[in-house]
Amino acid sequence: MANDNLSFSQRHGHKPVKATIQVNSVDDDLRNSLWSVAITHVLQKPRDGWIPNDVDLHKLLKGLWFSYFKKPLDELDDWWKTTYQEIRDYFFSCKWHEVYDFIEFVGQTYPSETYLNERKRNQFVEACNRVLEREVSGYRFVGNRIAQITSETEIAEIEQALQESPAAVARHLKAGLNLYVDRKLPDYSNSIKESISAVEAMCGLIVGKGKPTLGDALQQIETNSPVKLHPSLKIAFEKLYGYTSNAEGIRHALLGEPTLDSEDAKFMLVSCSAFINYLTVKASKAGLDLSDL
Repeated sequence: MANDNLSFSQRHGHKPVKATIQVNSVDDDLRNSLWSVAITHVLQKPRDGWIPNDVDLHKLLKGLWFSYFKKPLDELDDWWKTTYQEIRDYFFSCKWHEVYDFIEFVGQTYPSETYLNERKRNQFVEACNRVLEREVSGYRFVGNRIAQITSETEIAEIEQALQESPAAVARHLKAGLNLYVDRKLPDYSNSIKESISAVEAMCGLIVGKGKPTLGDALQQIETNSPVKLHPSLKIAFEKLYGYTSNAEGIRHALLGEPTLDSEDAKFMLVSCSAFINYLTVKASKAGLDLSDL
């Protein structure tokens, strides 16, 4: 499925997975969006520009000065324009990981003594998570902490499968990755379809007989193939195949609006990549050359 929102590098797999899933970086789109969330929800200009007029904002800024920036409190200017510019300059010049330090501190520190303040802080956290998901960040607010949800190991599995699997398999994986990381119009249902199709293609190459379904190919691998597949692993992927054939109508006509999200698509992309890497090694040990198929 072609997608006009993707760059040439993304469409053809030339952009590394680490660059498309932001784990050790924060690009301009993500930084700009997180700043917009901050000024919309918690860093709003007080009446007449005098910070002490807004008790909650004043308390948050004193917390930033004392505990985050660790500056003397008498250097906190009560005029909004000056203080706002100082915070903004910091946010747009700090290192990528300090962006997360900042939004985490704000999420933890915003005064929450009242119900309204607690709701406002929750809205800030929820808005941050929407941006983090949209910009394919490897992090999310979990409770009041920023937690990594995409590990280097997961990324390595995807990259290895893209680089080392046969072309017919890699095409499906590239399509699944592109649909997952598209920041303007992600398609999680079809990303999952492409991920499981990559496994189906890999198993089909191993059995070498037409284009069997994944269920048929797994059965043939177990009963009539030099590749030895543990029965429990076979059952696990049969169940995953059954999930993609039924849940939300992914592989067939859509049955209503799908409710799949980024976590579902990422799980399938990582799991299918890992299984393909496993099958690649098993096929090599069995003497099968899949590179020319």
